Amino acid sequence: MEEAIIGGGCFWCTEGALKGLKGVINIIPGYCGGNIINPTYEQICSKNTGHAEVVKISFNPGIITFKAILEVFFTSHDPTQMNRQGNDVGPQYRSIAFYLNDEQHEDIKLVINNLQTVTNKKIVTEVVEIRDFYEAEKYHHNYYSKNSYQPYCEMVVAPKIKKVREKYANLYE
Repeated sequence: MEEAIIGGGCFWCTEGALKGLKGVINIIPGYCGGNIINPTYEQICSKNTGHAEVVKISFNPGIITFKAILEVFFTSHDPTQMNRQGNDVGPQYRSIAFYLNDEQHEDIKLVINNLQTVTNKKIVTEVVEIRDFYEAEKYHHNYYSKNSYQPYCEMVVAPKIKKVREKYANLYE
């Protein structure tokens, strides 16, 4: 079992896009990269904590590679937008990938370099060594699965999920 921590805007979107990938055992939404201990969602939304909305993924590397997770991740959001994803604006929505070891660091850099060769815009994803991860409040867990009928989920989350599931259909259960 291995872990990865990534953030691509709203963690409801990132969790929804990664949920159902073969080999992904668990996904926990949370906060990472900031300067206060055990922040709340309200504190994160103040844009003053330095934290990003992220997901911590537990996965079986014998079934899915970290690089494959990164490919889905980079397809699920726009890594060229600084401190935002669409109408979600603020540093908590930045594109960020935390590495837990040197191999993950190299994989992240490789995937970003490959992606940079096919886009005219600069990739602004932060690549940062892991810092403290704080689990989000329970109502954020499996948010899309429980609330897919809500307008935000229908207009923002669902299209992202559809896009990655079409492109990487072979990776989903």
